[in-house]
Amino acid sequence: MSVLSSFLLISFICDLCPFYSCIMLPLKEKDRPIVKKLLEAGCCARCVLRFCCLGVQSAYRQSYEDTAKELCAFISDSENNKSQDAAVLEQHTEDPPRKKIKMDAAETGVQSEGDSAVVPAVMEEGDAKPADSDVCAVCLGVLQEFCDEAYAIKISDVVKVKNYQFDTMVLSVSLTAQLSVREHSCWLHVKKEVREKSICLDKDDVIQVKEAFKWTMQGLMSKELGGVPVVTKFEVGFHKCFCHQWRHATHSLSFHFVSQQNVFTRMAVVKALEKVSDEKFLKKFPCPPTRPARKCIAQEVQCLHVSVFVAGRYNKFSRTLPQTPWVIDGERRMESSVEELIAASLFSSFRAEGFNFSSSGREEVDVRTLGNGRPFALELLNPHRARFNKAEVRQLQETINQSSDKIRVRDLQIVSRDAMGHMKEGEEDKTKSYTALIWTQKAINKDDITFLEETKVSHRRPLAVRERVIHTMSTCFLDTHHFHLKLRTQAGTYIKEFVHGDFGRTKPNLCDLLKTETDILELDVDSVDVDWPPSIPE
Repeated sequence: MSVLSSFLLISFICDLCPFYSCIMLPLKEKDRPIVKKLLEAGCCARCVLRFCCLGVQSAYRQSYEDTAKELCAFISDSENNKSQDAAVLEQHTEDPPRKKIKMDAAETGVQSEGDSAVVPAVMEEGDAKPADSDVCAVCLGVLQEFCDEAYAIKISDVVKVKNYQFDTMVLSVSLTAQLSVREHSCWLHVKKEVREKSICLDKDDVIQVKEAFKWTMQGLMSKELGGVPVVTKFEVGFHKCFCHQWRHATHSLSFHFVSQQNVFTRMAVVKALEKVSDEKFLKKFPCPPTRPARKCIAQEVQCLHVSVFVAGRYNKFSRTLPQTPWVIDGERRMESSVEELIAASLFSSFRAEGFNFSSSGREEVDVRTLGNGRPFALELLNPHRARFNKAEVRQLQETINQSSDKIRVRDLQIVSRDAMGHMKEGEEDKTKSYTALIWTQKAINKDDITFLEETKVSHRRPLAVRERVIHTMSTCFLDTHHFHLKLRTQAGTYIKEFVHGDFGRTKPNLCDLLKTETDILELDVDSVDVDWPPSIPE
């Protein structure tokens, strides 16, 4: 387990015990008018803490009812306002909306980041309603509805059903774009109050919904998943279900400030809010924000494990096998490919939902890859299984090799995403070795080709201005019209073009050097000189 995971696990164990114990909220005298103003505006108890810039995580972890009671007690100055406080108390301590959760349409799952599993939740807003709604006017019920043990259990149950393999989990939430507008409206409402009290409140000081959600839920999720460390990743997105009262104004705000782009996303709204003046904003939106008729809905909870990367080297022994599926004009030309032969066993063993194949260069269909093989990597998308020991990986390699006589894999291993960069490093500097079977139009003898061994060539294609170096050449005479040519070249050298001249576009070329027409009949890649992935002893 990583250092980060160990630290989080210890932190969760310490924090879980007093989760529902009542604590004294560390509010100050200057917060008293803000608390009262926010409660009157229809903010939930946790949003009140956020706008008071309260960064004490344990305050968000205590029960919603206890937090509401403490806030009401905090604003009770004398016996004369007890009746008023009682009304507020009744409103904020009745059964919160989370007791009425409907999960019929929900779907849940896990994503792993490195070893982390991610559970994103998508929230949407209901329609407008008179002010007697008990749904928070700012967070739309996110910090009421989805921040309790009951909801953590519902998510965890589905996570377990999905049967993902993970060591740490990333909790992620996607919210409707309107939440940003409501947040801004409430901030303007509070800012007016604090300005009158000569208190400075910057918008960045307000605790974000994402932070409050994290502090409330990550411990609960860790507990329900048997102590799995949980960290939080926050995602935002646009969803089509909006309160009609806010829809037109929100769209107008976004379109007015987002460079003529007809794109309505949360980030577009956030950028618009950064530019719009308070006066223009208040012409379009109520301040404080009105309460919605219904709580936001957990549209879906998705599971996504981060990619696992498997690397190795492959040999290709066939001259009728492309590296990747060969499709021309929608028609498949070859029945298989190197990519598919390698991926088939890995895809099923990791229980992945997709894959991406990459390699250090590529050979043409009729070119074999011999020697120590060509480095490759396979990104397995959303794998349900992520852990394999060395013996299991070796068995996967054997399964691939037994599946076809057209390819062979070696040095198979699981690597990190960062390690993938080594495969592409030095693309211009690495060398490759080839063996080519050459035909000459003019009859030759052994002495006619020996001078090539003393020749070092820097050739280029004028139209593309691509200069490449051929470091060494050696020859093996076969008969009066055929010989083998071995070359060690800079990566990216077009061997076939060097041999036949590519209609004069490649200079110099073998035709010019031998003073006769030449062509290449067969080509093999003997080595790709990239020191990655690390070799594994047989």
